[in-house]
Amino acid sequence: MNSVAIVYRIPKSIGQRLESLAQRTGRSKTYYIREAIIKHLDDLEDVYLAEQVLERVRRGEESVSSLEDVEQRLGLED
Repeated sequence: MNSVAIVYRIPKSIGQRLESLAQRTGRSKTYYIREAIIKHLDDLEDVYLAEQVLERVRRGEESVSSLEDVEQRLGLED
């Protein structure tokens, strides 16, 4: 596995929680940091990309369609 080292300072209280969790479970702090990033990165990407699209819509740079238009285009109308 290729990896990249990242140095980031966290508040002492979070570091203590992380240390405690690692000790209680026998896993490394790195394991839990990796898990947290993996779990939340998809959500963060979705939120920030959606915000960019919303801004383009507000500026009139992105087209939008009503549900009825989409259903008609796809041949799904009742």
